[in-house]
Amino acid sequence: MWAWAGVTVAVVSFFLGLGAWWTYGRGGLVPAVEGFHDGREVTFIHTEASDPEVAELLSGMVGSPVLVVPELARVPAFALGDVYVFTNGVEGPGPMGFQADVFDSAPTDPGYSPLRRLNLVAWQEGADPATLHSDAEIQEAARSGRLQVRATGIVVNMPFMTWPGGHR
Repeated sequence: MWAWAGVTVAVVSFFLGLGAWWTYGRGGLVPAVEGFHDGREVTFIHTEASDPEVAELLSGMVGSPVLVVPELARVPAFALGDVYVFTNGVEGPGPMGFQADVFDSAPTDPGYSPLRRLNLVAWQEGADPATLHSDAEIQEAARSGRLQVRATGIVVNMPFMTWPGGHR
């Protein structure tokens, strides 16, 4: 099993390198997107997605190609972080037209990974939507029944450009 994990990581690394070359090596710039981590603003970029529809949506959102890399969906769970994307609620800059994405970790956190499991967040009917700024706020709202979080099985490479206390 570990041998297959090694092969998967090698294949994903190749495609991430290809994505980095496509993004940076050709002289292009990838527009940074705003989000939240632990109550603070961060900026990040989208470079690859395991799902073609998500890659197309993100490409249109940022006006820069997001490559389709199906192998990202096979990255072991321990190598993934979470991102929460809102499908309703407060209007904003997120890919679905609602609030900015929320991340569970940043580069200075133990276990940080730019590879993110895409979780869709929907406010329940009758709930009073608010802008949430942290993973903890999302989990609390889910426990109280105000919103629902749905894992998609889709993985997106979303490296941070700026985060509390740091930048590239």
